[in-house]
Amino acid sequence: MPVIADQFYYFYSSQERTGLPLIFVHGAGGIHLYWPIELRRLGNHRVYALDLPGHGRSGGRGKQSISAYAEDVLRWMAAIGIPRGVFIGHSMGAAIAMTIALENPGSMLGLGLIGAAARLRVSPELMQYANSATTYHRAIELLVRWSFSPSSSEKLMVLAAKRLSETRQSVLFGDLLACNDFDITSRVSSIHTPTIVICGAEDKMTPIRHSNFLHTQIKGSKLCIIEEASHMVMLEKPIEVAKNLSSFLASLEK
Repeated sequence: MPVIADQFYYFYSSQERTGLPLIFVHGAGGIHLYWPIELRRLGNHRVYALDLPGHGRSGGRGKQSISAYAEDVLRWMAAIGIPRGVFIGHSMGAAIAMTIALENPGSMLGLGLIGAAARLRVSPELMQYANSATTYHRAIELLVRWSFSPSSSEKLMVLAAKRLSETRQSVLFGDLLACNDFDITSRVSSIHTPTIVICGAEDKMTPIRHSNFLHTQIKGSKLCIIEEASHMVMLEKPIEVAKNLSSFLASLEK
């Protein structure tokens, strides 16, 4: 698993190598492992799952704006030689993907938005806890509690908390600042890339109304609501998410 343009990425390709290039972009404080193996080995596609700058095994520093992260992703694409791809983003990663769809539509073959919103407003309580190393653990507790449904396994939530705690406090806080400033409400209808919107029915971070808005504004988009799942729907229901993405990707190849 190499590093290019100072960004670590996971890569998978089946022997056929006939599928589309998929670029998975994680959410705030995340790493490539927030995409489970069912998605990181999706069909015959070429799968790239990034660690954004300052996250996981990537070098550099975390950013404080969605547009800055979008530029990093495009720089990585240029360095690795991928002219166009299907972008699949979760939460902050979805904001990054939508920003690329608006600013660089020529790089887009398709768009997968998971736990997404046109406007990301962060709880003041969460921002306050994340702003200090002494209260950082409280921010992690809130994020995990708000991101998983009551039916999620304790083991899954413990693992998520562990991974979040390995992200530097300054990086997560910068991510939350970037999310809080993100607002493309008036521009989202300008996205013309083929799009699928996936949301957990019990999502508290980006409730269903946000996915409904994206669906109504992005012409021709597909909406999938997954029951008994919350904001981390791809971790809670990986098989269901994979099936919906596979169906969407098949439609792009026709």
